[in-house]
Amino acid sequence: MSARAVTATAVLVGFVGILALPGAAEAAQQHEGPVVVAHRGGSQYAPENTLQAIDKADKLGFDWVENDVQRTKDGRLVVIHDTNLARTTNVEKVFPGRAPYNVRDFTAAQIAKLDAGSWKGAKFTGARIPTLTQYLDRVDHNHQKLLMEIKDPELYPGIERDVLRLLGKEGWLNRDHVRNRLVIQSFSAASVRTVHERRPDITTGFLGTPAKDDLPRYARFADLINPGNGTISARYVAAVHAFRGPHGKRLQLFTWTVNDAATARRMAGFGVDGIISNVPDVVRKAVGGGE
Repeated sequence: MSARAVTATAVLVGFVGILALPGAAEAAQQHEGPVVVAHRGGSQYAPENTLQAIDKADKLGFDWVENDVQRTKDGRLVVIHDTNLARTTNVEKVFPGRAPYNVRDFTAAQIAKLDAGSWKGAKFTGARIPTLTQYLDRVDHNHQKLLMEIKDPELYPGIERDVLRLLGKEGWLNRDHVRNRLVIQSFSAASVRTVHERRPDITTGFLGTPAKDDLPRYARFADLINPGNGTISARYVAAVHAFRGPHGKRLQLFTWTVNDAATARRMAGFGVDGIISNVPDVVRKAVGGGE
């Protein structure tokens, strides 16, 4: 079976709780293993959160990519992880004296001038921080699917509204995208709740490890609980699975950021539904979704 076919099968069964597929698909999930998500795109092999990273994930055969969304000084949505531009761009050279180089202090036009690839290697020189529009277009072009993180929403009041407006404009809130190709997540419970209240049909995820006693509260607005891999156990995964989310389906758990085979196998043994990784090819091979 091709890598793309395996990945497509894993995605289908990994989201069985959300899509309400019959029990046979759940059995297939156990056989195929967890969904593997390319963290910030193919970020081990290309500059994170760039179009090149999406394409690398696609070349490796991964349908699901994860990204981070922030807002510029002039209100444009861009895809970048750090709230500071310095680590992954040449902002200090292009705009000397503009420290602390926060994303929110620069316009979209200024950010578009930055080289976001050279830090990863000379062959990526000239890669840019994409706008969310550019990013969505490329994901659609590649027939991929998106696990979108609203990054540090407390820095960007109203960003949930902006994200939803842009998703609608770009056709990402139609039935196919909402049911099969989009999950919105955040470390902020308030942000996830806001997305759910504005668009109850969208699948949402909370990034973190809520106490077991708090899971019923999170299940009111989140379909997925997505904790770091060092914070969970088989018992915790089972506790998450014991609850139903806002769509009446079993809560799911995607863990991050798993970058070695041993940890991937341990997470799969815990029964996680998905694994988010910088090296998705390594994880896929480890958990039974090989070439």
